[in-house]
Amino acid sequence: MTPRPIRLALRVSPGADRSLLVGRHGHAWKLRVADVPARGRANASVVDLLACSLDVRASDVRIVGGAGSRDKVVEIV
Repeated sequence: MTPRPIRLALRVSPGADRSLLVGRHGHAWKLRVADVPARGRANASVVDLLACSLDVRASDVRIVGGAGSRDKVVEIV
């Protein structure tokens, strides 16, 4: 049986002093990432932060919505 992916709604603040999971933001989780949103660097930081925090591989975390926005949806398999 293949596990079903989990989807999380995120609110991301790029350009922070350090990357961390802040807590809840309405129905979403709020993250701060140190990288800026240029050339997808903030998105890569989001994936790395979630993978490290949830103890999964970075390849198991993908942004499925809002790649160019602060409000994102990620899928974890």
